[in-house]
Amino acid sequence: MPYRILMIAPTSFFGDYGCHVRILEETLALQNLGHSVRIVTYPRGRALPNLEIERTMPIPWRVDYEVGSSRHKLGLDLFLAARVLRAARRFKPDILHGHLHEGALIGWLAAKIFRKPLVFDFQGSLTGEMVDHRFLNPRGAFYKPLRALEQWIDQQPSYIFTSAAYQAQLLERDYHVPARKIVQIPDAVNPEWFRPWSDEEREEFRAKKFELKSQRLGIPPESPVVVYLGLLAEYQGVGHLLAAAQQLLARGSDAYFVIMGYPGADKYISRAHEMGIADRVIFPGRIPYEEIAQWLAVGNVAVAPKLSQSEGNGKILNYMASGLPVVAFDSPVARDYLDNYGVYAPAGDVNALAHGIEALLANRDAAKALGKKLRARAIEKFSWDASAQKIQAAYSNLIGQFSNPQHSFHNGGNPPEKVDSLKARAREGIND
Repeated sequence: MPYRILMIAPTSFFGDYGCHVRILEETLALQNLGHSVRIVTYPRGRALPNLEIERTMPIPWRVDYEVGSSRHKLGLDLFLAARVLRAARRFKPDILHGHLHEGALIGWLAAKIFRKPLVFDFQGSLTGEMVDHRFLNPRGAFYKPLRALEQWIDQQPSYIFTSAAYQAQLLERDYHVPARKIVQIPDAVNPEWFRPWSDEEREEFRAKKFELKSQRLGIPPESPVVVYLGLLAEYQGVGHLLAAAQQLLARGSDAYFVIMGYPGADKYISRAHEMGIADRVIFPGRIPYEEIAQWLAVGNVAVAPKLSQSEGNGKILNYMASGLPVVAFDSPVARDYLDNYGVYAPAGDVNALAHGIEALLANRDAAKALGKKLRARAIEKFSWDASAQKIQAAYSNLIGQFSNPQHSFHNGGNPPEKVDSLKARAREGIND
């Protein structure tokens, strides 16, 4: 039976990175299963075909606000809450699907008003992310109240979807969320879209015009290329990547570094000039999601230097499906994806990051073999079709409980001791 799903996206969707990709791919996969999905989001963002998107009004005092932790998000979230309630009244969803903690909080309000089930797509700790972004002082007066609010939000949804096993452990251990409410929905990738490219195709793209700056990439066919894809920010490890590049180039490497993403490219371009490596570091800027696969084809090695220990890191899956060997700062999320086939450096260790890249560049045959194993793992373990089936199973379980007016959703007419058994069995089926 097809469902009507209202997704709450407290971000500038679509933004060609991170959680936006998860929202997009979940939506497309659910639509392929016959469900109707409407996304309610912030005023800015890129329109995409075949998606139903509703946007809030911009906040009058900052109409250009787009991404990042900021006090301006509070104003946008108030507007988003009003828009969600309006959309729920008109769209009449069967289920509410909140992304990020703000989406879960707004979804909780809508779920109470319209008596619909709520699922929360968890992508990392709210307070952890704010600390990573240097928006919150872990020793400041606001940390403990926000941490308590985060724990309360985590406990409200009927199910929490996590993208990695470590996140499930975090929710149970630190936020006391019952295991029966946690459903693992891994980030995934389309291996037909993200694929290995031949040497001929790679050379052809390297010679193409670099549209954003009306120039050619200028990378010689014989030179190895290290690629990065994602937001340009310190917590993403971009500064560490530049420092590693400086080390490698100082040791005589002939590698080029293509660092794709936004915002703040100008800041890192200036830093590359100050470090004396600007002639070997290319910043294409924001790459549309539809073009990422081709841009990754430029590379021989991919890097994931994200410093956060709890946030998702979906770019790694794009690297894997593209057949690229990956050097990553060690984290539970990275190991969930890469398993024994990743090259790891301790988080924040520039020397180890440089040595990991250097080792792969020095042995291209071994690097290609590693890339093949990672692609095989992506195909086997990280399919959007499989993830969508798990989401659908969770929806069906919750909607079935809500649709029976003779039973309370909380206990389904069963005594409490039986409820836990029923929910545990249902969860086992969803997580199979």
